[in-house]
Amino acid sequence: MDVEKKHEDIKRKIRLSTLISQNIRSARRRWAISVDEIKTLKALTQEFQLSLALGDMSILDGKWYVTHSGLMRLARRKRCAGIHTRLVRQFCAPDSARWVFCATVYKSRLSKRFVGYGDADPSNISPWVRGAEMRVAETRAVNRALRKAYGIGLCSVEELGSPSICASPTRNHEQAPMPRPQNGSSNGHTRLRDRLCLLIRQYNLDPTLIKAYAADFCGTETLSGASRDLVESFIAHIAASAKENRDGLVCKLNSYSQPAEVKQ
Repeated sequence: MDVEKKHEDIKRKIRLSTLISQNIRSARRRWAISVDEIKTLKALTQEFQLSLALGDMSILDGKWYVTHSGLMRLARRKRCAGIHTRLVRQFCAPDSARWVFCATVYKSRLSKRFVGYGDADPSNISPWVRGAEMRVAETRAVNRALRKAYGIGLCSVEELGSPSICASPTRNHEQAPMPRPQNGSSNGHTRLRDRLCLLIRQYNLDPTLIKAYAADFCGTETLSGASRDLVESFIAHIAASAKENRDGLVCKLNSYSQPAEVKQ
């Protein structure tokens, strides 16, 4: 029994060492990252076994943030017994698109409960998720409850109340918002932009490079000038590429960061 336990400990240490190396390599590929930020990443990986490749963390303005998907994976690894949410109606104002949720997490059947609250309204969410305030509020509540339950001091990306939630994590590129529809007509693009923004956030992609790739893919100068069918095709292409081979997609996007004469 002692021998089996030692073998399991050795395997666990090897897996952790591999994950740390993968996270560091992934971080250096994506961002111009400092030595101190690498040290923080290593410590977070050791403590919580979060994976950059799976989108468990992101870095914005030199600070690490955990993601909703990362917290949910952590809960599964820890065999979380249950997550319950409820609408806190007395603090909600549907006419103003303001929603408040309470989430309760149980680490085990016999554990005490961990409670977190989340609110969302048009003033504290990214413009790219307007219209989804109720879902954002519930996600924030769940994130806070999970962070309390598992002792995670990192704020989650979804809890950020500014447009930086969809900002580029890459410091080497100028941040640029996704294009807005012109001539006062959305042509259905608003909901499509929301879907594209969620993909960018989920897979830690660079929105500036996505914008350039989209224009090239659609054969237009800007994404807003493309037809709805073309935009839908591009979003489906990005979703499939990110899921099947994110590294390959990143390499493709990086080609759009090169000067035109080099690409030619």
